[in-house]
Amino acid sequence: MDELPTGIDEPPVGIDELLERVRAGFVRVGPQEAATAAADGALLVDIRYAELRERDGLIPGALVIERNELEWRLDPRGSHRAPQAVSHDLRIVVICNEGYASSLAVASLRQLGLHRATDLIGGFQAWRAAGLPVEV
Repeated sequence: MDELPTGIDEPPVGIDELLERVRAGFVRVGPQEAATAAADGALLVDIRYAELRERDGLIPGALVIERNELEWRLDPRGSHRAPQAVSHDLRIVVICNEGYASSLAVASLRQLGLHRATDLIGGFQAWRAAGLPVEV
């Protein structure tokens, strides 16, 4: 058997298994649940890249933070946090295009102590397909 690199405790996994593992750690929400959560004060965070936002539009009221800045902007103790990042108890719904990258992003946010972070099943495309508001 090949020896694993230093610092690795487990053998490598494929992306499907990784998604299954991280998603087991939180309850994901559908489009209607996300809209209700936002109405109740949850922060919707759109991590899609600019081209997708320009092509498909925006969810009204969602905070746009591209994926490569997410942890820095949402860490309540971070020096580069967004004004909305006020507490580790903040309810956050992360939205990507189809609901894959957002799950991985949530796993990272939860490591920062944002224990109420979740993501939108099906992402922006599911939001739009559900007939929820979109700004073009």
